[in-house]
Amino acid sequence: MSLFRLEGVARSVRLPDDSRLDILAGVDLAVDAGEHVSIVGRSGSGKTTLLNLLGLLDEPTAGEIVWDGRPLSALSSRDRDRARGRDIGFVFQQFNLLSGRSALENTIVPLLYAGTDRFWKRRSIATAMLERVGLGERLASTPEHLSGGEQQRVAIARALVRGPKLILADEPTGALDVETGARVMRLLDDVSRATGAALITITHDPAIAALADRCYRLDAGRLAPERSGAAA
Repeated sequence: MSLFRLEGVARSVRLPDDSRLDILAGVDLAVDAGEHVSIVGRSGSGKTTLLNLLGLLDEPTAGEIVWDGRPLSALSSRDRDRARGRDIGFVFQQFNLLSGRSALENTIVPLLYAGTDRFWKRRSIATAMLERVGLGERLASTPEHLSGGEQQRVAIARALVRGPKLILADEPTGALDVETGARVMRLLDDVSRATGAALITITHDPAIAALADRCYRLDAGRLAPERSGAAA
């Protein structure tokens, strides 16, 4: 069974003049646990809107999203919030780390809202995840004293620390040089596969997209297969 499915999903918004802007139209996509899927597209193609739907931040105007076997339309807003906080990890281009807080403190943040057991073990869990991404000796370093690649690895550790079922990476290498970006993507791919999490990469970079098992192109709100991704 797929971790999630989009079935004929459309998203539109009303403009101030009461006209309708169609952003996504008839999107179909199914992703399994442990699978890496990339989505490429130009600015304005609807990538951010699609990311918000995948992250349970928005609801489709038409069609259905089935999340972990349950239709999104059958979930309350509280259930969606819980599923997003528990099961979805976000990795952003701009890292979004807390200034003045250490790598360990940044990684701990998602665990502040976890269950009792994980809350009380938050320091050891976060430390283990930072060690896993190669930052075991940088626990006390603040973002101001970390390189771009190190900051992105902290962001990855933060996204993975709660053991999500789905990782959404939005232009995760856009702020990095080519070599550092390639290392970060290998790390993200390796860790997600080791944990069994599905990985969705939103990117404009064909080289990054080619690392995925499957690649799709989003153009004018429509999603279509682009090419076969790199073999696992």
